[in-house]
Formats: sequence, C-alpha cells, structure tokens
Amino acid sequence: MLSFNATDAEYLEELAGYVAVPSVSRDATEETMRTAAEWLAAQLSFADARVVATEGHPLVRGEWLGAPGAPTILVYGHYDVQPTGDLAEWNTPPFELVVDGDVIRGRGVTDDKGPVFIVLKVAQAFIEQEGALPLNIKFLLEGEEEIGSPHLPAYVREHADELAADLVISADGAMWRPSEPSLSIASKGLVTLDIEVTGADADLHSGRFGGTVANPVHALSEILAGLHTADGRVAPEGFYDGIPELSDERRADIAAVPFDEDHYREGLGLDEVFGEAGYSTLERLWERPTLEINGIRAGGKYTVIPHVATGHISCRLVPGQRPERVLAAITDHVLAQKIPGVRVTVRPDEAGVPAYTIPADHPAIRAASAALGHVYPGQDVLLAVIAGTLPATALFEEVLGAKTLFFSFSTADENLHAPNEFMRVSRLREGMRAWEQLWRLLAEGPHRLAPVRGGGSA
Repeated sequence: MLSFNATDAEYLEELAGYVAVPSVSRDATEETMRTAAEWLAAQLSFADARVVATEGHPLVRGEWLGAPGAPTILVYGHYDVQPTGDLAEWNTPPFELVVDGDVIRGRGVTDDKGPVFIVLKVAQAFIEQEGALPLNIKFLLEGEEEIGSPHLPAYVREHADELAADLVISADGAMWRPSEPSLSIASKGLVTLDIEVTGADADLHSGRFGGTVANPVHALSEILAGLHTADGRVAPEGFYDGIPELSDERRADIAAVPFDEDHYREGLGLDEVFGEAGYSTLERLWERPTLEINGIRAGGKYTVIPHVATGHISCRLVPGQRPERVLAAITDHVLAQKIPGVRVTVRPDEAGVPAYTIPADHPAIRAASAALGHVYPGQDVLLAVIAGTLPATALFEEVLGAKTLFFSFSTADENLHAPNEFMRVSRLREGMRAWEQLWRLLAEGPHRLAPVRGGGSA
C-alpha cells in the first residue's frame, strides 16, 4: 500500500493555492484560467503534462504509458468553478480555503478542485514510492464543464486516437450522501433555454402608460406558470416521449433505499415537498425528468412597465429523452399561447446533453465497489443516480467507445454551486486510499479491466 505521508495541514496548504485561483469559466479572464491550468500541469510533470489551447478555455493533457500490456484509463475532471453568487451569503471569502472544524470551505473545494487534487496525490505517490503507475493513465482536465463544455466535443473528436482508453474515470460527480459510500450508475441529461417576451420599444412610465399596454412580465409569468400542471407534471405535449415506464422492480429497489423524507424536507427548511404526482421523492430525483425556472430578468423596483422580460429554463433529462425533441416540445407549447400585445421568442442554448447510464454489473462498477469496500469495511455500497449533468460522459461513449465511471469523493450535500461550498477533510485521505485500490484492481486480478472498442492495450 502507498503511504500518504503529508499531514492534513500540508495537503490543505497546497490545495489552498489551487482554490485561490478564481477560475470561474463564465467570466474569468484568459490569464486567470491559464493560471489554474498551469497549476494542474505542474502537478502532472511526471506525465508530460501540457496546457492545450482550445477555442475557449485551455485543457490540461498528460499521459503516463509505461505499463505495457496493462489496461489504459482516461482520468477526467475540471478546474473551472461556478460563480460565487451573492458574496453577502458567504461566511468566508469564496476564494480562500478556510478550515472550519472537520470541513474546508471555498469555491471549488468539492466541485471539482478537491476531487481532482485527490487523484493527483495518488498518481504522485505511485511514482515516488513505486516508480510507476499500475496501469496506463491519460489525463484530460478541462476548464469549461460549468458552462456545458462547449469546446470539448470538437477537441475530443479531433484527438480521439490520442485519448483512446478502455475506461474513463471521472473525478467529477458526487457521492449521494455522507452516511454510506455510493457509486452513481446514471446521470441526467440537460437542455437550457430562454423565453423572451417583448412589448413596447422601450420601458414605459407605469403611470402614463399603465393599463393601456400589455406588460411583458405579466405575459411571461403566464407562460412560465403554464409549463406545469397543477399536480407538478410538465405540461408541454411530447416532453415525456421516449421514457420507459418505471418498472415495479426498479420501484422496489428505490423503495428499499433508506431515505428519511422528513429529514430531507427539514434539511431544506420546507414545510412540504412537491413534485410530479404519482412518484416518491426519491423516484423523482433519480428517475424522472424535470423542468425548472432558474430565473427571471426584467425591470426592477422602480415604476416602469419593462419592455422585455426573460425567463431562464433548464430541463434535466432521463434515458429515452432526446434533447432536440424536448426543446421542440417546449418551443411548440410556448409559441402556441396567444398573448395579445407582446412578441414571444424561444431561444434554446447549444450543447444539449442526453442522459448517461452505466450498467450496475459493469466490471468498473464491480471494481469500484471493491475499492470502496476496502476503505469503508462493513458498509454496503449504494448504487445511486446523479440528478445533475456531466456533459462529457455521452461524448466519451460516442467518440471513444468507453464508459465513464464516476469516482468522486465530493458529497452531494456540500453546497455545490451554492454559497459556502465545503468538503469534508476526511474525504481527502479516504479518496486517496480508494483511488489507489481502484487502480490496482483494474490493473490485475479478478477485476482487471478488459479492453473495449476504441482504446487501451490489454
């Protein structure tokens, strides 16, 4: 076994330098994003790491291929982070790693800088202590995951031969909850769009013109309210096309998962939960698609009738749904509503992502379960679903012919994308031990990874 000899303080001091780089892919400068990428490349010097330009933010590539005859894996992660949101809601500065008891806080500590850091330390320990890695490993770390990875597809297609692997292992993702180890066997897809309602040519004085023109905010509110029925079902016809019925067997599997709905509700500060009728809370989270209104932009607290109002919409998709058909269903539904005095436009965003699944009996799931069993002896490994979206998974399967194993030591309750993001300090060492075991198991023995179409050498 490897020895991870650094103290927690030493690991955290190193991670703090990474977290301090405000690599917000939505609006950071080119210099800032390159600084984060160069930090990663320096950590991977043993793997001939380099920062690679794209049409957007740079990628970090590296490979160590010194294990002839062994399987090849591609490690995926990202160095970009979400915007901070309202700084007043943060208890500590977002780009300063702060130790708070048994957790660390800061933007990116759990999504995805901390989980990627774990992989780096494991790889470095193998090289320093054994002089080699147990299998061939390629690294692909991107800087645009939080904005939908818009430039990753073109890059992966152009460099498919170089990236070929028997399996992709993602440091991104999250365990479902802290009470037991878990692996995700699916993630939801994603489409996003804007609905824009326009009235007059400019904002109007609400006294001089009120009552004589249509108000775009009112019209938009009608449209948005009409996207769901009263019982929580998504209203546009065709939205659910392609989704298979939830089987009795799957429902029984989900019902068997320990889940305290009262605790879930109380943890959110709610009096009651709500969602699509006919499904339990956990069934909605794992098996059903969603349509959410993420924001409305219009006017303000001053006495005008805004001339334009925009609603931002996102949909999480499940297997069977096609992103383009979901967008078409919503567009047809919205434009069919005839609201006098305004013009309505639907603007879908690019890069729709389909849902992703990996079979529960896939060899990588078996190996990962065994690795977690080594770190968490006596605990069952829960097979869960990521209700969020990781855009790269479908891409890797399509272009490289390789499945993706989610193996993150983030946990879903750690305020990912929200103020006061945190990560449990214990997860760092637990993750290092688990990644070590996973690589060893995939390299040899009963869980050895067999080659698949598209990559690897076995």
